[in-house]
Amino acid sequence: MTFSVSVTVERWPVAGAFIISRGAKTHVDIVRCEISDGTHRGTAEATPIYYEGENAADCAEEITRFAAKHPHLDRAIVLQNMSRGAARNAIDCALWDLECQRKNTPLSKLAGLPQLRPLVSAFTISLGQPEIMEDHARQAAANGHELLKLKLSGEGDLERVAAVHRGAPEARLIVDANESWNNLDVEAQATQLAQYSVELIEQPVSAGHDHLLSGVRSPVPLCADESCHTSADIERIAPFYDAVNIKLDKAGGLTEALAIAHAAQAAGMKLMVGCMLSTSLGIRPAFALAQLAQWVDLDGPLLLARDRDDGFRFESGKIFPAKAAG
Repeated sequence: MTFSVSVTVERWPVAGAFIISRGAKTHVDIVRCEISDGTHRGTAEATPIYYEGENAADCAEEITRFAAKHPHLDRAIVLQNMSRGAARNAIDCALWDLECQRKNTPLSKLAGLPQLRPLVSAFTISLGQPEIMEDHARQAAANGHELLKLKLSGEGDLERVAAVHRGAPEARLIVDANESWNNLDVEAQATQLAQYSVELIEQPVSAGHDHLLSGVRSPVPLCADESCHTSADIERIAPFYDAVNIKLDKAGGLTEALAIAHAAQAAGMKLMVGCMLSTSLGIRPAFALAQLAQWVDLDGPLLLARDRDDGFRFESGKIFPAKAAG
């Protein structure tokens, strides 16, 4: 069957600024992909991974070229012939959505995932001065967020975490080092952080330098993010990490994300499902996958100035299924 594919680039403003160790963002450009069989239409969204050199215009062009070359699309063709990244994510998830529409079947059932239920999602505290992060944590806790994720930089991290803990002493904490601890004693850092309700440390060292974690006995589980892109990476990183953060843009779609999840579970690793800055359309398939995860970080839409009208409902630190989430 021949499909028609359309792609557009949309710009969505961020609420204030989203700040991590790599810089600040005041907006996010996303790629929206629609695939139609003439009767049904599948829709998906992807966010280019800017720190890997992706941008929305290039991703849109890649989708257009690929669709012109492969008019008889299916997920296997996409997986075999496109490189991982946002462009593949957009096409792959649009094809999943199209199949859901054609079969009138929820995505969770089609993908062999548990039935959707509300999930506790982390709320991100942007990188900043300790007193500012403390205030933001206090506000987040007052709004019902029980799981907070802190962006760190490798300098002054203990002070930042201690400040957030003061602001939200009952909150569970995830810290994201964003590859900044190469020159630090990871075990000592983790030991000090454990006293502040930190229950997961993301990507302490740079991707490709995972060997620096050899022999580290961390009292807090370590989670791979940038070190894991596809299911083929699991065997390599499993000796160094306790968990893996799966992002659909990074994996290049739900198809590969499912493969990562199953490979990680087989290796005895726990799962985190995260996202880039995005609207609710972007996290719809991720929410289905997150039903398998021990940690969920799908607050992308909450960090925007506005969301789509049919978006997820975020309430008291939980994310509730959108009507079309399936």
